[in-house]
This record gives sequence, structure tokens and C-alpha cells, in this order.
Amino acid sequence: MAQPLSFKGLKRPLLDDLNERSREIFRHIVEAYVETGAPIGSRTLSRRLGLDLSPATIRNVMADLEELGLLFAPHTSAGRLPTDLGLSMFVHGLLEHGNIGIEERQRIEAQCHAQGRSYSEALEEAGATLSQLSRCAGLVVAPKVDEALKHIEFVSLGPGRALVVMVTNSGKVENRVIDVPIGLPPSSLVQASNFLTARLVGRTLGEAQKTVKQELEEQQAQLDEITTRLVEAGLATWSPNARGGALIVRGQAQLLDEITAIEDLERVRQLFAALEARETLLKLLDLTEMAEGVQIFIGAENELFGVAGCSMVVAPYQNSQQQIVGAIGVIGPSRMDYGRIIPLVDYTAKVIGRLIG
Repeated sequence: MAQPLSFKGLKRPLLDDLNERSREIFRHIVEAYVETGAPIGSRTLSRRLGLDLSPATIRNVMADLEELGLLFAPHTSAGRLPTDLGLSMFVHGLLEHGNIGIEERQRIEAQCHAQGRSYSEALEEAGATLSQLSRCAGLVVAPKVDEALKHIEFVSLGPGRALVVMVTNSGKVENRVIDVPIGLPPSSLVQASNFLTARLVGRTLGEAQKTVKQELEEQQAQLDEITTRLVEAGLATWSPNARGGALIVRGQAQLLDEITAIEDLERVRQLFAALEARETLLKLLDLTEMAEGVQIFIGAENELFGVAGCSMVVAPYQNSQQQIVGAIGVIGPSRMDYGRIIPLVDYTAKVIGRLIG
């Protein structure tokens, strides 16, 4: 059964100003935009509504909505599209959504809880699965690693690839694959493992990072160039950022597969540029800790994001002590299917929370 969305602290002065006819016309304009990405005109809207409203009456309503800043005309004599403000009002006040399907629930559960998968791999898989289901780019803010380390090792995976294995005192295993020079001698892997083990074991990553960087500068003459690069690559794998955790982005190709309009393609290019500014994105994700439940950021309504035509839907997840330790969500064009994506993000965040617990 579909239910209206409810967001804590939502301000709805514009929504209260609209009568039932204006709301219905506005709803259809937004739904048409999400479906096609194209402007819709008064004649098409008149046929779509199936109500006893003339195109002239609909044009008058559209003009009023445009004056309120909820719609705009991309070209002269064209139909109307929702503005970022209009989309935000629709999502927060008019959108209805239901529960996600059983198959989608089972897929999320299965991917997150697969046996033999490390904690970090489970988080990455959750982001990838959410990306595939939503047709957007999935992102995960992984919790910071506060536990002391017990073991770290480089393992060859064949030409040009090596696995970095890190084990904490509690037995949590983190694995990352890194690129290494072709023809790398086994001695370099052993030397890099020994160097990091001697400096990381018994410390958290945050405590060890400065020490390792300083010693790398001082002992670079004692380590050959390849080993130094390995140590730096292995350290960067878990290099803490300003937030203390790691940002995982998966599924950018999902967005490109869905793009049909040149305008949308350009917006996604801007989106990818925003994704590269990860510190800015992490600051935006920090806002999820200030409120419960799913948070939605549309276009330039948030100064930290500020990419017109793009949106982010994100939800925090908690540990067993009910502390928010990370966030998971999707990011993509503003005409994403919010009614389907919001419950997907919400459910995945709950699954990750149970996994942590």
C-alpha cells in the first residue's frame, strides 16, 4: 500500500499554497519528467489528465507554478519542466512510495551476507547492488577503522596485481587489490610486508599513518623504489580521510547506460567531477548524521553539492550501540525514480546496520 513520505522538520509553505487542481497538474508534470526527461505541454497534459480541463486552463496553472519557482520553460513555446525546488517539493510532500519487492530484498540480503566475504567486500557489494537496482551510482561511507592491527601482508595475485591483507586484533579482515609493477620480485613483497608490520601492528591506522609517512621519507634510501611504492600503495588503501572512514563509489557506468539526452549526459559529466571532489561529498554525507532516516539532496539546493540536474538519496546506518557509523545511498540525474529508489536505499541501510551489529 503506497504511503506518503514524511520527513522530519520539512517546511512546506509552497505546498500549502496549491489547490487540489494545481497539485494534480504539478504531479503529472513531474511524473512525465521522471519518465521521459522531456518538457510536457498543456495539450499533452490535458489528454494525460483525462479531466475536463482545457489546455488554456492548464496553461494558466502552469504559469502560476512557474511564478512560484516550481516550473520553468527550457525554450520559448516549449512545455514545462520542474525546477530543483519543484522536484524537492514533490519528493518531500507529494511523492508516494511502497515497499520494495521480495526479489529485491532477497538480492540485497544475499549480496551483503555472502559467506567468505570480508567486511569491506560486503560494503562494496552493497554499493554495487544498490547501483544495479537503482540504475544510479552507488556510494558507501565505510566506518573508520579504530581497532588495533594484528597483521598486514602483501600477496602476489599474478603479473601486475597484489592483494593487501590487513587483520585487526578482533579478527576483522580487510582485503584490497592494488596494481604493482610487472615482473615484481617476491623479495619486494616480503620487504614491504615486514616494513608495514613493524610499524602498524598494535596501532590503529590513524595512529600509524603519520609515523609510517615520516619513516618512509627517512628510510627511503634503505628501501628500493619498488618497495617504497608498494608500502605507499598499501598504506593509501586505508588512508584515513577527514571523516575518518572510506568513500566507496560503484556503478558510474550504470548512469551512462541510462543516458539518452545530451543535456543529461553533460549533467552526469558534472556529477562525475563532483564525485572526484570526495572531501566535499563526504561533508555532504556528514549531514546524514544530523537527522534520522533517508535524506534527499536535489540539484543546487545544497551549497556543498551544487550540481544542477543531479540528486543524491542517502541513509545512515548504525552499529549495535545505535551509533551512526556510516552512510549508503545513490547519486544520479535529478529525474531518478524516487518512489522506487528511496525504499531501496532505506532497506539497504537497515541490512548493513544488521550486518555491523
